[in-house]
Amino acid sequence: MSDVPGSGVLEDAGDLGRREAELRAARLANLAALRERGHDPFLATRFDVTAHAADLVARYAELTADSPPSDAVWGLAGRLMAVRKMGKGAIFADLWDRSGRIQLYVRRDALGDEAFALFDTLDLGDIVGVTGTVFRSKTGELTLRAASVAPLSKALVPLPDKHHGLQDVEKRYRQRYVDLIVNERVREIFLTRSKILAEMRRFCDAKGFVECETPVMLAIAGGAAARPFRTHHNALDLDLDLRIATELNLKRLIVGGLERVYEIGRIFRNEGIDTTHNPEFTMLELYAAYWSVAEMMEFNEELFAHLVTAVRGTTDLNYGEKKISFARPFKRIAYFDAIRQWGGYERDVLLDPEAAQRVLAEMGLPPSQTHGQALDKIFERVVEPHLVDPTFVYDYPVVISPLAKRKAGDPDIVDRYELFGANFELSNAFTELNDPVDQRARFEAQVLERSKGDDEVPPPDWDYVAALEYGMPPTAGIGVGVDRLVMLLTDNQSIREVILFPLQRPVS
Repeated sequence: MSDVPGSGVLEDAGDLGRREAELRAARLANLAALRERGHDPFLATRFDVTAHAADLVARYAELTADSPPSDAVWGLAGRLMAVRKMGKGAIFADLWDRSGRIQLYVRRDALGDEAFALFDTLDLGDIVGVTGTVFRSKTGELTLRAASVAPLSKALVPLPDKHHGLQDVEKRYRQRYVDLIVNERVREIFLTRSKILAEMRRFCDAKGFVECETPVMLAIAGGAAARPFRTHHNALDLDLDLRIATELNLKRLIVGGLERVYEIGRIFRNEGIDTTHNPEFTMLELYAAYWSVAEMMEFNEELFAHLVTAVRGTTDLNYGEKKISFARPFKRIAYFDAIRQWGGYERDVLLDPEAAQRVLAEMGLPPSQTHGQALDKIFERVVEPHLVDPTFVYDYPVVISPLAKRKAGDPDIVDRYELFGANFELSNAFTELNDPVDQRARFEAQVLERSKGDDEVPPPDWDYVAALEYGMPPTAGIGVGVDRLVMLLTDNQSIREVILFPLQRPVS
């Protein structure tokens, strides 16, 4: 069996290239030797897996080193990650499958000379199938005593050495398959992500919501303020946008009478990349007829407390150096109260477009193209650094909420909130605007903003106004950034750590 020695000596690119070629040649020679013995791993089509490593660890938790070995025969398959030869007649090895690691004990007298000799042609990273019985070793390790070993696939290139692992961040993202093989924590992150999505669906389904699928390619990408990606449909000779939100189509379904709908889907926004933004990300959008933003706030709070408890076993978690509690009820503060509390700026000043631009100048920030963008920058600078524990910020100004219903008795405010935690936005919700006349007027205002050169303001979707004219019931809606929620629940400071294949420049 060949392994990857760590020389500890810096090598130039030529030496590394030659070394990699030598290691690959050695593995190809081992593949040829397996084939000569009638054990071509690439001819294998299946293996009867009857357990995973974690299953056996749980099942035999009470087994001791003094206990008789189990009579049950188990079949496990996975990647060979370590081999320790104990003289000429015994081998200990580590097998890793999707659930974790289990130790193998391989004896010549149990397998026979020919099968035992196969280990001379196996390499670290090869995929094998093993059958055997379970016992507890003298060192207390649960171990599978191998009765048979079958090569199932050959790794033709060596894995990163065990000591250094795969540490180059760009290479980790570019070769996520290697990252998943060698970094147990990375595997755990994405298993946790899958659990979060499954729990999210179960929770929504239990509340009577129907999961729907809406188009990714749209003639008009609306529902958010973002620059879309553009593509071309050859058969129709039509320019289309990738969706920046699922909002308008889901609300069309509310008009159609589905009443409670949601979608967990990919969203595409042609914007910058940083620790909390990726151009392609996952969003939960959910709409409930006959709810206001107050009911949605309760739903949001219950959903998040449930997800945190389901994943972490408690409502408390650590995020970097921050200790965050998702115990209910969450904190609440009004939008303008928050800016006054932490920035000292009054509502009347902020609602004046020219005064808001002067506030930006006082902060040393460049002017914004629109009043709404100015308010966003002020809020981000003044308020967000204080929002560590989950906090609902409510009563947003209408100027940054073109699809939300105005608050009764206050035409400058809408029934909207955003939930923040760990100093970034986690969800956004509001009572939906269902007045087609008001919606048309706001879309007309967006046309004016676009004429000023703001290409993040979407063009109006006039068919959506037509849908509203058929009558949409009072409705509340919410958008939840799934990737940011996964960041929080897995203690990751970068969104690229929780996306399997984050966007990167091609290798030159």
